[in-house]
Amino acid sequence: MTFEAWLQSRLTAHGFACGPVDGIVGPITIAAIRAFEAAGGLPVDGMADEAVVTALRKSSSRVDPETSAAVEHRAPPEAEIQKIALASPTINAWPRQSGVPAFYGAVGTRQTRVEVPFDLHLSWAKSTRVKTITLHEKVAASASRVLQTIAATYSAAERKALGLDLFGGSLNVRKMRGGSSWSMHSWGIAIDFDPERNQLKWGAPRARLSHDDAQAFWKAWEAEGWLSLGRARNYDFMHVQAARL
Repeated sequence: MTFEAWLQSRLTAHGFACGPVDGIVGPITIAAIRAFEAAGGLPVDGMADEAVVTALRKSSSRVDPETSAAVEHRAPPEAEIQKIALASPTINAWPRQSGVPAFYGAVGTRQTRVEVPFDLHLSWAKSTRVKTITLHEKVAASASRVLQTIAATYSAAERKALGLDLFGGSLNVRKMRGGSSWSMHSWGIAIDFDPERNQLKWGAPRARLSHDDAQAFWKAWEAEGWLSLGRARNYDFMHVQAARL
C-alpha cells in the first residue's frame, strides 16, 4: 500500500472519509486532513506531516477494532512513509515560515521562469501581458501544475470575473509590510492575484477571492500544499505561498 492510500485509509478509519481509497490526494483528501487536524487540535494546514501521521497511527473508536487493525497492518514501514511523503507531488513538504531560509536558501536566489497557460496581465498596467512569472526552482513545478488546473477549471470570462487574470507579483526581495522580516516574496515562493480587490487588510466577504466561486482556485493550490493567508487568517486574500505558518 502506498503512503497516499494508507493516509486515505487511516483518515476514513478515524471518521474523515476521503471517498475511494485510490492513492490520489486531491481536494477531498486535503479537506479530510484539515478536518482531522482541527478535530485533534493540530495546526490546520492540510499537510500530512509527522504530527498528522503519528495521530493517524493511533487506533480509532469510530470503526470496529477488526477493521482498524487490518488497515494499520497494511501500513508501509515508517521509512517508506517518510520517503514517499517527501516525493509526493500533491503533499509537498513546504517548510514553516521560520524554516524558509534553511529550506530555500538566500533571498532572490535559485529562481526560474514558469509559463502561464492563460492570459495574465499586470494589475498595475493591465495592457501589459505576463507570459511567465519568476519563482524559486523548488516550487516551480508545483505552481505550474496549479496554473494548468486553473486554466482547465475556469473559462477566460470566469478568470476575469474572479481577477485571476491580474498579476500582483511573485519574486520581490523586500521586507514584510510594517516589519523587519523578509517577505515570502523575497524567495519567489509567493504569488499575488488582483491586489486591488483583495487588499491586505480586507477579509471575507469584502475580498473578491473570499467568495464561493473562488473555492476551486484555492483547492487547486491547497492540493499542492500552498497556503492562502486569506483562508487561514482572513486577510490578504490576494496572496498564496509555499510555506506554512
